Amino acid sequence: MKVAVIGAGAIGGLVGARLALAGEEVTFFVRGANLTAIRERGFKLIASNVKATDDYENAGPFDLVVLGLKAHQLDDIAERVGHLFGPETVVVPMQNGIPYWYFHRHGGEYEGRVVDSVDPTGKLAERIPPSRVLGCVVYPASELVAPGVVQHVEGERFPLGELDGSSSERVRRIAAAFERAGFKAPVLANVRAEIWLKLWGNLTFNPISGLTHSTLVDICRFPLSRELAAGMMREAQAVAHALGIEFRVSLEQRIAGAEKVGAHKTSMLQDIEAGRAPEIDALVGSVVELARLTGTPVPRIETVYSLVKLLARTMEGKKGRVRLLEPA
Repeated sequence: MKVAVIGAGAIGGLVGARLALAGEEVTFFVRGANLTAIRERGFKLIASNVKATDDYENAGPFDLVVLGLKAHQLDDIAERVGHLFGPETVVVPMQNGIPYWYFHRHGGEYEGRVVDSVDPTGKLAERIPPSRVLGCVVYPASELVAPGVVQHVEGERFPLGELDGSSSERVRRIAAAFERAGFKAPVLANVRAEIWLKLWGNLTFNPISGLTHSTLVDICRFPLSRELAAGMMREAQAVAHALGIEFRVSLEQRIAGAEKVGAHKTSMLQDIEAGRAPEIDALVGSVVELARLTGTPVPRIETVYSLVKLLARTMEGKKGRVRLLEPA
């Protein structure tokens, strides 16, 4: 397949390089040092048979577009990504948290509702139509250690699913490409449940680690932070249940899984240490929004959300540059 990977960071770089090594025709859409490094040396896993460009208008169309950016970075490419689309182009977003398309083909009373904390202007749903999207959950842990160089820490799973739960030809085709690249890509009948399972840990461990500069194992083994994480997870579980989601593992199993990863810095902590804007609303703000939508109390999550948003504003250094949910 002809594959576009937008963003060559920790996950986009890993996926693009592995797909290229498996024989797919991969183009990375990147800027700056990453663009120069990939053009000159390829992408180090090592995949030299890749292209790198920042020209969206003349590169397409592609069979598959992988969105390897953080959720809060999607607005930056929304106006241009349409140039990569042909009639049958499939989009696989690889963002953590509640996605902008969450209620598309959801059914029930919330069908078609916009998740304001993730897509406040509606631009994402307009420019990257949910009809093109396959749900994807990212389990590998990796780090961008230098431009064009990714260190794969652990994990191989990228579960995929149609938004209506069907087993379509296109989801099976994309899953097969991921499998050829050495990943595990099961096709799920309920990809939203898997999104919540991943989010269950991300909405707790990411902000706690960002606020405390602690690794996963530190958080899980310190009694006070472990109890805070468990309390936030119980609140999130109540929100998910109100939306018809059941978890296939227990809360203690989810925490034990995070502890097993070891001294890994979460993506939010990596961003904060690098001086980059942390990914907050898709991971935490969206859960606060859905809690209000369903009338579910989430006092711990709201408190941590307030603190990490303040941290983001402090990092930004300019009052008013960080978008806030209105107080309940």
